[in-house]
Amino acid sequence: MTSQSQGIHQLLQAEKRAKDKLEEAKKRKGKRLKQAKEEAKAEIDQYRMEREKEFRLRQSKIMGSQSSVSDEIEEQTLEKIQELNRSYNKYMESVIKQLLSIVCDMKPEIHINYRVTN
Repeated sequence: MTSQSQGIHQLLQAEKRAKDKLEEAKKRKGKRLKQAKEEAKAEIDQYRMEREKEFRLRQSKIMGSQSSVSDEIEEQTLEKIQELNRSYNKYMESVIKQLLSIVCDMKPEIHINYRVTN
C-alpha cells in the first residue's frame, strides 16, 4: 500500500510540477505580450512624432511661402498706391486749370444748325 501511496504521491507531485510549469509559461507569455505591446506602442509613437515633424515642416514651408507671397502682394499694392498719389499730385493742378478754363472761358457762338427765319 505504501508503494501505491508513493505512486499516487509521485503522480500528484508530477501534476503539481506540470501545473507550476504551465503557470510559469503563461506568465512568461504574458510578459512577452506586454513587452511586445510596449515596443509596438513606442514604435508607433516614434513614427507619429516623425510624421508630425514632417507635417509641421511642410506646413511651415507652405505657410511661409504663402506669407511671403502675401507680403509681396501687399508691397506691390503700396507701391502702386504711392505711384497713383504721385501722379495725382503731379497732374492735379493742370487738370483743374483746364477744367476751369473750359467752364469759365465761354465764347457764345450760334450753332451751325440754327437757321434764321424771316
